[in-house]
Amino acid sequence: MLATVERVSIAARARGLTKIYGSGSAVVTALDAIDFDVMEGEFTAIMGPSGSGKSTLMHLMAALDTPTSGDVLIGDTSVSALDDTRLTLLRRERIGFIFQAFNLVPTLTARENIVLPLRIAGKDVDEQWFERIVGVLGLGDRLEHKPTELSGGQQQRVACARALMNRPDIVFGDEPTGNLDSTSAGEVLGFLRRSVDDFNQTVVMVTHDAHAASYADRAVFLADGHIVHELRGATQEDLLAAMSVLYPRTTDPVPPAAATSSLTPPAGPASPASPPPSDDDNPAVYRDGGQAPSQPGPVDDDVPTVERSIARRAMLD
Repeated sequence: MLATVERVSIAARARGLTKIYGSGSAVVTALDAIDFDVMEGEFTAIMGPSGSGKSTLMHLMAALDTPTSGDVLIGDTSVSALDDTRLTLLRRERIGFIFQAFNLVPTLTARENIVLPLRIAGKDVDEQWFERIVGVLGLGDRLEHKPTELSGGQQQRVACARALMNRPDIVFGDEPTGNLDSTSAGEVLGFLRRSVDDFNQTVVMVTHDAHAASYADRAVFLADGHIVHELRGATQEDLLAAMSVLYPRTTDPVPPAAATSSLTPPAGPASPASPPPSDDDNPAVYRDGGQAPSQPGPVDDDVPTVERSIARRAMLD
């Protein structure tokens, strides 16, 4: 008797994905020829220090940005082969977004924000699906409230519901718990975990936080634009141990000459070691083993305007 072999489908893939910012002596390679697969029905966490390229990878995989070279496929659809109209439809119908800053429309109620993607697409709301998501997220008594009348955790739960309303192929979350307290973060992470387990949703989340990543089935680690490690079924302790090896801290002062030479991007993968954080840095970057970016330039996590512009593009779609 032949054993039944479960077929694992790839929800999205990157092939030779490269993203370069700037030119000449100011060039920064945010991603360097990455190959990356996202499995269907799986929760994947993308981890790495600030400047490692993790948010750039997510934005390219979510078809919110254009690579310098390489390609992204959502299912069997090549993103680079799509014109603007079909790209907009892809983002609207097959991809969900959850951003750190919530990005709810302030003049709309929670209910109106949740169903907004369907209204824009001219589709009817599946009330049974709506009630199921709202019930799981515990938003039933907050549907008529506007964002200013909701806590941060409630706003992010509304954003989660909005991301799932059109039953997308993949939901991407860019630091979705970064602005939340520990209780609210746990609620959002629990919902993302449940959406995978109960709804067979595919979730890809960028995070600095080992606790958040421990909810995922798989953690992928980036450093200086390269995938450098991967863990499956890891606990928070496993993730912290891996980060301490992959992203070691140093207390040695950086000589001026070394600091100047760091402006020239390395020819290949660089060591992820970096100078100690300053008081002006975002503490969330360092709390679980991350560090300051080893390269300057407009790479992913430290520029709020990048997220705002990308979130606006997603909302307009």
